[in-house]
Amino acid sequence: MNDNASPIDTAVLGVGSMGRHHARVYSELPDVNLVGVYDVDRDAAREVAADNGTRALPLDELLDATDAASIAVPTPYHAELAEACIDNGVDVLVEKPFVDDLDAGRALLDRAEAAGVTVQVGHVERFNPAVRALADIVADLDVIAVDAHRLGPPPEGRAVDESAVLDLMIHDIDVVLAMLDAEVADVSANGAKSNQYASANVRFDDGTLASFTASRVTQQRVRTLAITAEDCRVNVDYIDRSVEIHRHSLPEYIEDNGDVRYRHESIVERPTVETGEPLKNELESFVAAARGEREPVVSGEDGLRVLEVARRIDRVAGREAPEAEVSAR
Repeated sequence: MNDNASPIDTAVLGVGSMGRHHARVYSELPDVNLVGVYDVDRDAAREVAADNGTRALPLDELLDATDAASIAVPTPYHAELAEACIDNGVDVLVEKPFVDDLDAGRALLDRAEAAGVTVQVGHVERFNPAVRALADIVADLDVIAVDAHRLGPPPEGRAVDESAVLDLMIHDIDVVLAMLDAEVADVSANGAKSNQYASANVRFDDGTLASFTASRVTQQRVRTLAITAEDCRVNVDYIDRSVEIHRHSLPEYIEDNGDVRYRHESIVERPTVETGEPLKNELESFVAAARGEREPVVSGEDGLRVLEVARRIDRVAGREAPEAEVSAR
């Protein structure tokens, strides 16, 4: 825990493709001191430490020196490292998926509550400026349906063991669950290539429908979300960080040189979307939560809820997930 009058000491556990970015952002944030990084690959840890003006330290030494830490190791090791952080009183941001076992995740949250430790889950799309703008728009809409697409191969050099559901679709599931004040009532899904391509349809208890498509085998990078509401359609492009609102168009017949034509005029609004790197927004938010200035935007409870839905989709689509039937309360 940290006295918010002084700089906060931070650390990164795991310096793979995502952890390297966490280290970079921490080193750039004001009133934040990146005290060190840890990785089982000591050469990689030393390289990232040198790039960011910090030290590569053994885990025990690093946890004794820090107030807050990002966990960016492979998912099977999340619970183990999060437990070590909690037992050392270190506030923790755990990259998504939160854990690979829902029971372990529940135990972690109980442990963190008892220790007074902050837990945030790294669903970075919540901090995309376009999604932040969307939150204000959706508050005034009667949403009927949501359609999300997240397609494209993984970045070069990034090894991914999870299905496209747990690696890609989970982002959009999180955004939709945060957007809608409703519970999942029914799920149908299909997958191919061991769910490297998967599509799902989710019905919520208020009647809202959501469809999700995720793919690692599509050779085009697509990150879009579309909302159909009573009086408009809202299109979000995560990559461009843009939002368009298509209002009710105005149909009319017009006469042109004696010919009668039908015209459907489109009314499109483009709200202002703030600039900013989503990861920087996320880590600034986490630091504020660790200081006790706010609650985590993506709580551990949020992380468990989205994981439960993602595992259910993964199972229904054809890839077994042992914890799929365990409920997160």
